[in-house]
Amino acid sequence: MLPRIADSLSFLYLDIVRIHQDDTGVCAEVTSERRGTEKVYLPTAALGCVLLGPGTSITARALATFARHGTTVLITGAGGVRCYAATLPDSLTTTWLERQTRAWADDTHRLAVATAMYEKRFGEAAVPPGTTLAQLRGLEGQRVKAHYRLLAQQYKIGRFRRAYDPASWDTQDPVNLALSAANTCLYGIVHAAILALGCSAALGFVHNGNQQAFVYDIADLYKADLTIPLAFSLSSSTNPEAEARRSFRDGLRLFKLLPRIVADIQELLGLESAYDIPDPEEQLVDLWDPISGPVPGGMNHGAVT
Repeated sequence: MLPRIADSLSFLYLDIVRIHQDDTGVCAEVTSERRGTEKVYLPTAALGCVLLGPGTSITARALATFARHGTTVLITGAGGVRCYAATLPDSLTTTWLERQTRAWADDTHRLAVATAMYEKRFGEAAVPPGTTLAQLRGLEGQRVKAHYRLLAQQYKIGRFRRAYDPASWDTQDPVNLALSAANTCLYGIVHAAILALGCSAALGFVHNGNQQAFVYDIADLYKADLTIPLAFSLSSSTNPEAEARRSFRDGLRLFKLLPRIVADIQELLGLESAYDIPDPEEQLVDLWDPISGPVPGGMNHGAVT
């Protein structure tokens, strides 16, 4: 049982299974020569998000049950990396998206969120009061380059320069290849978490002008701990791409990345207080009013005659 708690979401990753609905509930079946067919029932009412990896099949009845319980279903790559598609239930709350949009549309609030992102990465003391976004980018560049130099000295690979060139992919050095592959995996799992929250992947606070701008913002919070050290550790690998993907998936269990992404997004968008997700069977869609705020939907607001 994966219970939903007030300020986070529960995630379940499945692969190489058949998911279907029977008279009891939604279950996942796994068939092997050694153990035959095994069946595990899924706690659909308690799941915020289900990630379906390779080798998964699901029936329409099972999808309908997930939608009825407000569970987001994501189609992902192995280990939950690379989000390919998503089914978002209409009962998914828009609170996260509304807070993100308000913060993004207000320049002062947007800068505050961007500053908070840098403080998460480098510490509060690293960002002086009144620092502009251009100055923040300069500080980031200096710190990331210093991190590269430190790891290059540690693994004795000489001078390192970050380069990403898809046109000359096979000619890149092992560290750049591993870093690009690991970052792609990181973007996938961050994208999955953002969709599960109901936020927009396109409304970034530091990055802009791309459908994954917010994905890049959030992924940057974890690169120094996850992908950059991993890439340098593979400096002598003969197949850095494949090893980076495998090592990244293995490291996710220890890093507990999905719950951490959810908590960080909530904090950045000002969601420190607990929020009770409404029951879709009890709450109808509200109507917007610029003066009084949300007003009840599903009723006639015309003058009584």
